[in-house]
Amino acid sequence: MRGMRQKEPLEETAELGTVTIGGDPAAVETRGEVRDLPVISPGGFLWAPSRGEQVLVIKGGPGGEEQCVAGRVQDGSGLWPGEILLYCGKASIKLDREGQISLNGKLFINGKPYVAPLAV
Repeated sequence: MRGMRQKEPLEETAELGTVTIGGDPAAVETRGEVRDLPVISPGGFLWAPSRGEQVLVIKGGPGGEEQCVAGRVQDGSGLWPGEILLYCGKASIKLDREGQISLNGKLFINGKPYVAPLAV
């Protein structure tokens, strides 16, 4: 029909990708590698993705050329609804639904190692 515009194919506004160069900014492979992507985290929380992690890439701006890393795919850590696990390597803090706080790893307070008193 005359005068009708063809619809442009819709661009994905978000997709999963694999981190190829870790850090912040990061490089991520989606349909091609994109470098220097800023990493977006909740306020008060800093995170630098590691190479090989699967992450969510959000696209914006005209043609989707403005992109950022917004989070990573969870690994099925066995958490119950409402529980929180903060971890890095062998260190972790878990807040569970029973009101318990579990710490794993070496604990430092003001830069000094904490040594728990011996139980009597």
